[in-house]
Amino acid sequence: MPRGTPPCRSLRVAREYEASGGRGGGHGKVAVATALEAGMEVVAVLDDAPTKWGSSLLGAPVLGPVSAFERFLQKDVRFVLAIGENRVRQKLASLMAGVDWATLVHPRAYVHATASLGEGTVVFAGAIVQPMVQVGRHVIVNTSAVVEHDCRIGDWVHLASGTRLAGSVEVGEGAFVGAGAVVIPGKRLGRWSIVGAGAVVVRDIPDFSLAYGVPAEVRRKIQGEP
Repeated sequence: MPRGTPPCRSLRVAREYEASGGRGGGHGKVAVATALEAGMEVVAVLDDAPTKWGSSLLGAPVLGPVSAFERFLQKDVRFVLAIGENRVRQKLASLMAGVDWATLVHPRAYVHATASLGEGTVVFAGAIVQPMVQVGRHVIVNTSAVVEHDCRIGDWVHLASGTRLAGSVEVGEGAFVGAGAVVIPGKRLGRWSIVGAGAVVVRDIPDFSLAYGVPAEVRRKIQGEP
C-alpha cells in the first residue's frame, strides 16, 4: 500500500475540466494507473466535463462532477486530486471539506523510510525520494523525478517528469518545476515560482518569479497570489 496511507479498499479520483483551458485529463490517467498498481480499487472518477460522464478512465467509471464528492463522504473511500495545475488543486482542496485524502506511491517508486509525505501527495513510477526529505500536502512528484536528501517541498508543488533536486533544496508552496529541470544543492525556489523545462538553477529563485535557461535566470514576476 502507499507509504503514509492507512490501508483502504477503494479510491475516488477527482478531476476538473475547463473547456477554454484545453485540459485533456492526462494527469488523471497517471493517477488512476498509480492507484491500480498500488493495489487500490478505483471506484470512480469525478470530472466537471459533462461529455465524460458515463465513460470510463482505465476501467474506472466517470460518475459526475467534482461537486458530487459529498455523496461519498460516509463511505470507505479516499480521494486524490488528479490535477496537474497547482492553483486548481489548492482551490478544490479548500472546497472539499471533510474529505479523507489518500497518499499514492507507485510500487516502482522509491521513498526512503525517513522521508515524510503529506496527505494527498502522489509519487509516480520511477521517482526517488531520498532520506530526510519533507514533502507537503497535495504535491506531485512526477514520473522519474529525483528528490535528494534533506530537501523540503512545500504544499501544492509540482515536480514535473525527470526533474532533479540535489540535496537540501527548498521548494516553496505552489512552485512548479518543469520537466528535466535541475537544481543544485542548497538553493531555494520561491513560493508560486515557475522553473522552465530543462533549466539549471544555480541561484535562489524569488517568490512569484518565472525563471528558465541554462543557467536559469529570472525573466519576469508572476502577478497575483492564489
